[in-house]
Amino acid sequence: MLPTDPAAIELVARGRIEVEGRLVDASNTTLFCGISSAGAEAKCVYKPVSGERALWDFPDGTLAGREVATYLVSEAAGLHLVPPTVYRDGPFGPGMVQLWVDTKEGDDLVDVLTPRDVPPGWRRVLRARDRFGDPAVLAHADHPSVCLLAALDVVINNADRKGGHVLHATDGRVYGVDHGICLHAEHKLRTVLWGWVGEPMPAEAVEAFGKLRSAIDAGLGERLTEHLTRAEVRALEDRIDGLLADPVFPMPTSDWRAIPWPAF
Repeated sequence: MLPTDPAAIELVARGRIEVEGRLVDASNTTLFCGISSAGAEAKCVYKPVSGERALWDFPDGTLAGREVATYLVSEAAGLHLVPPTVYRDGPFGPGMVQLWVDTKEGDDLVDVLTPRDVPPGWRRVLRARDRFGDPAVLAHADHPSVCLLAALDVVINNADRKGGHVLHATDGRVYGVDHGICLHAEHKLRTVLWGWVGEPMPAEAVEAFGKLRSAIDAGLGERLTEHLTRAEVRALEDRIDGLLADPVFPMPTSDWRAIPWPAF
């Protein structure tokens, strides 16, 4: 089942979950599962709240709730950059359930490369040296949907956009995943998608943010308080208003490490 299938959200919300394995690289309990309902079957990711590690800088709510809030924001904006995601009960208690996204083999959108291997048109983010002392470049594709994802990250104040969280799906679309540390009231933007610094955001992003702002006033804001504090919802509104007034990709600041570590 594709993330764009209208039945996908109902499947992740109502389907029977069967745990098949654990994604061991994740810092919190992340389970790979099968999910089925009325003949429909798919794979999903299930992150129970009981498996979350407490974070001193994100003391409110749950990481699972922030993932769901990010999905709601993406959908309300009409961007559809986050796979169908719900908060529901599962085999190990309540948590986040998200449709699994199959990706294109060998078609990464973010990579660490030697300077000569950076594909034409890619955006260079950081120059460094690898463990052998050889030059290396962190870069990402100059892809329209990656640009929209970078704009969404500004709105949701994503504190952990790693390269592995940017998925080029087999349906040709781009999706972002792992949004457990987003939507804080304080500025915490940390991402590998800095390639458009200082440039105007695309018209599609500006239109989406206007749509999102209207949705918040029409009831989305209250719905988000199920997962966020009211101060965090107000900060989201302020970020949207600021971008509508001046739709430009921000510069990194010295107040916060700009790139997550590890970057993947």
